[in-house]
Amino acid sequence: MSDMPAGVAAVIVLAAGGGTRMKSTKSKLLHQIGGRSLLGWALDTAVSVQPERLVVVVGQMGDQVESHLDEIAPTAIRALQESPRGTGHAVQCGLEALGEIAGEIVVTYGDVPMLSGRALNDLVSAHREDGNAVTVLTAMVDDPTGYGRIVRDGETVAQIVEERDASDDQRGIREINAGIYVFDAATLSEGLARLRDDNAQGELYLTDVVAYARSRGRRVGAQIEPDVWQTMGVNDRVQLAAMNREMNRRIVRDWMLAGVTVIDPATTWIDKSVSLAPDVEIWPDTFLRGATTVAEGAILGPGTRLTDVEVGRDAQVLRSEATLATIGPGAVVGPFSYIRPGTELGPKGKIGAFVETKNARLGVGTKVPHLSYCGDAVVGDGTNIGAGTIFANFDSVHKHHTTVGAHSFVGSDSVLVAPVEIGDGAFVAAGSVITGPVAAGELGVARGRQRNVAGWVERKWPGTKAAAAAHAAGAAGQDQPSSDQS
Repeated sequence: MSDMPAGVAAVIVLAAGGGTRMKSTKSKLLHQIGGRSLLGWALDTAVSVQPERLVVVVGQMGDQVESHLDEIAPTAIRALQESPRGTGHAVQCGLEALGEIAGEIVVTYGDVPMLSGRALNDLVSAHREDGNAVTVLTAMVDDPTGYGRIVRDGETVAQIVEERDASDDQRGIREINAGIYVFDAATLSEGLARLRDDNAQGELYLTDVVAYARSRGRRVGAQIEPDVWQTMGVNDRVQLAAMNREMNRRIVRDWMLAGVTVIDPATTWIDKSVSLAPDVEIWPDTFLRGATTVAEGAILGPGTRLTDVEVGRDAQVLRSEATLATIGPGAVVGPFSYIRPGTELGPKGKIGAFVETKNARLGVGTKVPHLSYCGDAVVGDGTNIGAGTIFANFDSVHKHHTTVGAHSFVGSDSVLVAPVEIGDGAFVAAGSVITGPVAAGELGVARGRQRNVAGWVERKWPGTKAAAAAHAAGAAGQDQPSSDQS
């Protein structure tokens, strides 16, 4: 049924709840699973039925929700529910924002992130095929506690009874209301106008519209969703974690079926927005987030987190963190590298152990293998940056740029004080502090001259093991002049 085009008149997404059980200063709807907000998932599903208009009902923490809507769904209509008076009142607010309307209206929630477009389209299709005035999405659960129960009359729905208002027999019903509906617009409008709050919670129940439709002899149907996860909402951090785990399990499984090797699915986390090619290999404790893309043959992890990173074919990233960076084909990163935004590592390049880079473009085959910081720099092809080298790019007020040419060599424990330029084929002697340009083919040396003081250990630390070792080697007691070496 999901192949049937929907094209409904409107979708109303209920997003006015405060989410108090989350115990958070952030709206529940902005919490994430699978790298996307709960509301983001709900809106993606809502647009799958091709609504002419999309309404989001906001309420508590509404400023946060509206700011988020500006980012993810700026054309959505916003309706305000100023005080929480139940789902019926929330839908009233949404319907008022629509004005005159005819056709089918879908009502769904902003905190049901696993509801799929397939399930929602099937609901609309069933509504049309059966000629219903109302169609409700339901599920069969082992423990229905807390949910509204579906009371059936043959193939149709007689009523939906909330937990607090249910009889003992009704509480034993396993078919529960998922709270997601398709309404005929006229039935919804008429039913909402007749809602009363004479119930255990003193609220306006949307479920009472079902009773209204039945009282007018209109057909109410139910579509059972076999995947119970798609009907579940998120109310607290425990449910959020459970939903996140299940969402991730499905994402990882899908990638494995698409040809990705995942060594330990239980410790691998992949956002829905990530793209992986066949024959990617992912080791345990690896997190792939945002718009990360990984090409064929790349090996990631263990212990790696990539956010908005492009990884080239056959590249390797081991025990490292990278954000907003590009790692070229055949390049190697790690272990324990910190790749910050703006880093571009060229093909067959290397960023090695305990190296940090930021806004650095490294050429083909260029290597920064050990214990270095490379920031605000361009390093040409085939260049080697020795261990312990620092690109000193910040003068406490401004950032400055460094350029190192192709096939150059920077010796270990050097400091390149930006702004500075080192030419193609140039060398920098180990331990140098470079503050001026080094032209192509030149050797840059900027360090103090070495001075050796003969007999110093014997005089300074007599009787120590060091003095005895020096004496045994013939160094102590010799009257030699000090020497200077470059």
